[in-house]
Amino acid sequence: MNQFIAESATLGAGTKVGINAVILDNVRIGENCLIGHNVVIHEGSCIGDNVRIDDNTIIGKKPLSSPRSIFKVDSDLKPTTIGNLCQIGANVVIYVQATVGNNNLIADLATIRENVTIGDLNIIGRNVTIENFTTIGNRNKMETNCYITAYSTIEDYCFVAPCVATSNDNFMARDAARFDHFKGITMKTGSRIGVNATILPGKTIHQDACIAGGSVVSRDVPAEEIWLGTPAKSFRAVPQAQLLKNNLDKK
Repeated sequence: MNQFIAESATLGAGTKVGINAVILDNVRIGENCLIGHNVVIHEGSCIGDNVRIDDNTIIGKKPLSSPRSIFKVDSDLKPTTIGNLCQIGANVVIYVQATVGNNNLIADLATIRENVTIGDLNIIGRNVTIENFTTIGNRNKMETNCYITAYSTIEDYCFVAPCVATSNDNFMARDAARFDHFKGITMKTGSRIGVNATILPGKTIHQDACIAGGSVVSRDVPAEEIWLGTPAKSFRAVPQAQLLKNNLDKK
């Protein structure tokens, strides 16, 4: 079979590797993993047990950096870490110095940038992008084509609908003052964002708040309120039946 597995790489019992896969130096892969065709796993990456990685996916990619970029690439980025029981789809790119916890589903075409930390039991949908320096907690759901900007924080049990756009630069790349205000969004536990909504830089959506589809959020949103419109304004309280305390997923 045509594949390259470095001598220093370690593969656990029962792990299977597809055609044209490339596994580089000091990679550690746990037991009973399934590595698809044309997968590339870069140096030092650590993958837990019972992980499935589908065709054409890249783990541990090093970032590019333009001379104009505000992000400067560190010279000592740590290897990617992926926990147990994760399912990673086809054509996914997970960058170096990303940490992915246990039992996560990362669907086809998703991109996870460097300096991202993801907890456990999350669903990250098709073509989702999670940018640099973002922290994601546990049991969140990010649906197809949503965009999580750099320097964001998403706590637990949050929901992000398809095509949601988030932003972190109120100055739109002009004015040196922007570097003092550069900040992504914050989603507190249980908060939800509806389809095709836009969240402006630095805004916080507090616990159990809900953003209606198509809204533009230009102010912080209080806990347990539904906001809608352009710009979004308070509409009414979140119904008791929809509050997180009445909908906890304990599986």
